[in-house]
Amino acid sequence: MDPIPKWQRVTGWVLSGILALPFLPSAYFKIAQPDGFLKEWTKDYPAASARPIGIIELAIFILYLIPKTRYIGGLLMLAYLGGAVATHVHTNDGMFFVPVIIGVIAWMGLYLRDRRLRALVPFVAD
Repeated sequence: MDPIPKWQRVTGWVLSGILALPFLPSAYFKIAQPDGFLKEWTKDYPAASARPIGIIELAIFILYLIPKTRYIGGLLMLAYLGGAVATHVHTNDGMFFVPVIIGVIAWMGLYLRDRRLRALVPFVAD
């Protein structure tokens, strides 16, 4: 097997690390629920749903970063982001593209750093 070039592995990890920017603050707000958070949250969801969703969000991100659980983390992240797209479409706020972009970044990061994923989904047809 050909090794993955170092620049691609590094780029993959950088893209994966960038996901901390949307996931960690989002999970923090849902779990910690600072002043004013629930007022905004309850416009679309019940107050009791914030903490469990934040815990799930944090768990998915951790699973995605751990090499042995990266595939299940990536799939769960994709499902979670699909729900985020549906929420944005339902609330008609026009921001549905944000979770789509986050999902693309997540899978490009995984693709660049993972040989088995490259074999499963090649860029060129044989």
